[in-house]
Amino acid sequence: MGAPGRRGLPVLVAAALAVAAAGGAAAIAVGKAAGWLGGETVVLREASDTVPDEAASSAEPTADSGGSFDPAAIYHDRSAGVVTIYATLPDDGSGEGASQVQGSGFVVSEEGVILTSSHVITNAGEDVSADGDIGGATEVYVEFQDGDRVEAAIVGWDIFDDVGVLRVDPADHAVAPVPLGDSSSVVVGDPVAAIGSPFGQSGSLAVGVVSATERAVSSLTSVYSVVGAIQIDAPINRGNSGGPLFNARGEVIGINAQIRSESGNAEGVGFAIPINAARRSMEQLLEYGRVRYAWLGVTTQTLTPSVAGELGYAEAAGAAIQEVVPGSPAEQAGLRPGGERVRVEGVSFRAGGDVIVTIDGTPVETTEDLIRIVAGVLFPGETAELIVLRDGRRVVVSVVLAERPVNPDAGR
Repeated sequence: MGAPGRRGLPVLVAAALAVAAAGGAAAIAVGKAAGWLGGETVVLREASDTVPDEAASSAEPTADSGGSFDPAAIYHDRSAGVVTIYATLPDDGSGEGASQVQGSGFVVSEEGVILTSSHVITNAGEDVSADGDIGGATEVYVEFQDGDRVEAAIVGWDIFDDVGVLRVDPADHAVAPVPLGDSSSVVVGDPVAAIGSPFGQSGSLAVGVVSATERAVSSLTSVYSVVGAIQIDAPINRGNSGGPLFNARGEVIGINAQIRSESGNAEGVGFAIPINAARRSMEQLLEYGRVRYAWLGVTTQTLTPSVAGELGYAEAAGAAIQEVVPGSPAEQAGLRPGGERVRVEGVSFRAGGDVIVTIDGTPVETTEDLIRIVAGVLFPGETAELIVLRDGRRVVVSVVLAERPVNPDAGR
């Protein structure tokens, strides 16, 4: 279940990732290591697995059950629920004063709850290596399809999955919620439609197909990877961030977040945050005002059959630990990092460390599997039972997971 085409490679994104919605500023290029365990939002035990009542849309799918794709119908039925967001970020200390950001968003409840990207309403995208001093916009206005603007309140944000939640008063303007779909059912080749405000051009429609699923990409707002991103070929440009990605039924399956580009403009590869992950972030923000992620504190690299054979590993798959963060749960549990780097099958690899093969009975075949389980299934404070390959035999290691720090390198 690893990201297609990435087996055997560390979760590092070498190409620049440009912010798809950077308002007033040029696209932000990101070329950082993003292998520390991170990914989908961990839900608190008390939370429901469903969308809270106030965030449950009453809208119905727009296409027929046969799955026909009609972009014009999707636009007709859903564009009223898509908004343009204008945010004012405070002075970052550079002396240039407040900055203006423009992005997109979409209404998800009759109570005026709006989903967008966190980098549209915070300064998190300005310095992804910051130690957690993230600030929200001082002003946020939402513009509806008819051009009318109303002020919005920031409910909260999740910098790890780049999700932001706003709220407007429905008494100030009528709202048209859009329905949320199931991103776990998305497959390569599915037709998609993106509605948003690229370059401030509100109500713009772009169409394409899902070109890959389960991608691991660098987050624009944190030092962790986003695991499970949906890759699309529909054009995504600055101003599209935070807008909805619809399937053929007119259901939102993702939040358009970023593009991979050398020029800063759309070049055919965009990424959306899966709506299932965004929904969990939204639920937590609405109920608790924050989100929580479990954290192990390792970097890993996928062990492939060819690498395993070349280096003499007893098993052919798993997440090979490359580094262990000092003071982390992994170090406290005695997990072992790899040694000196070697080059095998054209890949740089730290051999000799533990290889994680299961967590709580769930097989781990890739680095992405490990991230997905730790960050998407487990919870801070829980004890996870890992089976690791160590010196040619399987060893059971119990680890008490911590809450993910904003910067795992702080204090190293």
